[in-house]
Amino acid sequence: MFRAPRTALIAVLTLVVGLLVAAPARADLQHPRQAFLRASIGGLFLHWGMRTSPAHTSCGSWENAVTGGGWTPGYWVNEAKKLHVQYIVLATFHSRLGYARPYPSQIPGSCRTTRDFLGELIDAADAQGLKVIHYITDDPQWYNEGLSSGSWLDSAAFSNYVGHSVDLTTRDGFGEFSYLQFFEQMRRYPKLAGFWIDNDNAYWERNDLYAKIYQQRPDMTISNNNEDTPIMDMISNEQKTGMTPGYDYPQALYTAAPRLIEADFKLPTGGPWWYGGSDQAVDRKLTLGRLITNAGSSVKALMAETPMKAGRMPPAQESFNNFANTYLDAIWESLGGTEGGGYMYGGLKPGFWNDGAHGVTTIAKNNPNRHYVHVITPPSGSTLSLRDNGYRITSVTNLRTGAPVTFTQSGGTLTLSGISSWDQYDTVFKVISGGRQGIHAGVTLSAGSSTSGHGASAAGDGDYLTYWDSNAAEPARLTFDLGSAKRIQYLAVNQREDSTVYPSSGSARISGYQVHVSDDGSNWGSAVKTGTVPNARGVQFIDLTAVTARYVRLTKTGHHGVARWRVDEAWVGGQYASATPNLDGVETGGMS
Repeated sequence: MFRAPRTALIAVLTLVVGLLVAAPARADLQHPRQAFLRASIGGLFLHWGMRTSPAHTSCGSWENAVTGGGWTPGYWVNEAKKLHVQYIVLATFHSRLGYARPYPSQIPGSCRTTRDFLGELIDAADAQGLKVIHYITDDPQWYNEGLSSGSWLDSAAFSNYVGHSVDLTTRDGFGEFSYLQFFEQMRRYPKLAGFWIDNDNAYWERNDLYAKIYQQRPDMTISNNNEDTPIMDMISNEQKTGMTPGYDYPQALYTAAPRLIEADFKLPTGGPWWYGGSDQAVDRKLTLGRLITNAGSSVKALMAETPMKAGRMPPAQESFNNFANTYLDAIWESLGGTEGGGYMYGGLKPGFWNDGAHGVTTIAKNNPNRHYVHVITPPSGSTLSLRDNGYRITSVTNLRTGAPVTFTQSGGTLTLSGISSWDQYDTVFKVISGGRQGIHAGVTLSAGSSTSGHGASAAGDGDYLTYWDSNAAEPARLTFDLGSAKRIQYLAVNQREDSTVYPSSGSARISGYQVHVSDDGSNWGSAVKTGTVPNARGVQFIDLTAVTARYVRLTKTGHHGVARWRVDEAWVGGQYASATPNLDGVETGGMS
């Protein structure tokens, strides 16, 4: 059959794409195209395709079954809204779901429907203020999985289309086939928000795919699964398990904010990522815990559900969505419009608290004095204690009831008392502060060793985009010059969150330490404090018996995991936050 028009189309496309100038190897860390992701707490991940149970081998019969079953995009959009997420990722062009394209693609090579399911979903989501991201795989190895013979991929049809021989079952051949899908979808769907890419493909890299996406569609984001490819906007981390507690997903993440980070996990407790024919349960404690701890770490939660062929969720998942809709409504102000607390954005200390308690904190983006404490695992008694991180607290209320909560503040610790009942999933306290207090300003930092471009001054500049790197030295020393003799009560170190807590082998945090003080910066005497800090995320504090000196030095004598030590910000507290006036000339205010 004569193919000149289609071959000419590909030739024109190749010429246009080839004329684009490749972008730098590293994409922008922050860019307006990312705004919707940064404003999100998460997305709904939908694996749905030819092999959704009961599987089809004919593209036409699958499409007929979907349409005949009553599929409607509005249902998916409504389920996403119940989960309080802001985007949907549709995984149909998936290696183990039959490589289907749920729209009338002009490019042969795998299943392509006549009905534009993808376009309908994009429009329905847009009408409700949600975004759609499309999943594209790079992996042809499952080309015949689930088939008694033959392949999900049609190399002959694609070869005829492009005018040269291509084997779609090879990684490079599939790379060429999938490469063209990006450009077709960019042209076809102006409201498509981006691509979610499962790993990477050498063909894409050789042909500068990602740079070309940003150039042709500067509004589109690109996310990548499992590997942190710098040019992409976001890295997604798939189904991390083994942490204690099990819901604390961020313990296993290894990328530091403000890079966009996503946690990708299944809601059904068993079965494949797609509907396998059974109604799997949803663990409400685990799922809500993951959602909340991710929000408490500024990590986006991509929650995977398994729609059946006609689109409806299995009953257990639909029931969870209905429950989550009401449950999250009651505490939404503590999640929406917030950042994770205790890290680069400020806020109270998260993690392990007293008497077995564990949780996270959040801080309002538009008000640095409005905090929320999420108690996911409650303490054994009626009291909760957590580090105040230098904030002077003025009021505490139970977010759900509005009832005031009795609190005291002493020695750097905020204690809430008289709590007669704890929510089984998340007790949330709204905490209002009067700002930070007792933190010395104008401090100069120096170090015994640093890597190029990451000197000690970066740990005291108030900018979390910069950090000090000790160059893996041990012992490593960080010295604070207060400018004159001042009261020293504690040290606080906010380590860079680019190492895991679990597994501990990937950790790169301080363990053993010594603290010395000096009046002249030369004579240090004996250590005023030695000890260890836990392998944990968030600000680590070293409390001292108050002493007056100009210089204080923190020496790292041991490490968790590996020797690398990076510090976003570190500061010296001259007094603990309280409602009392300043003592001994200690300055109030922030870390800058």
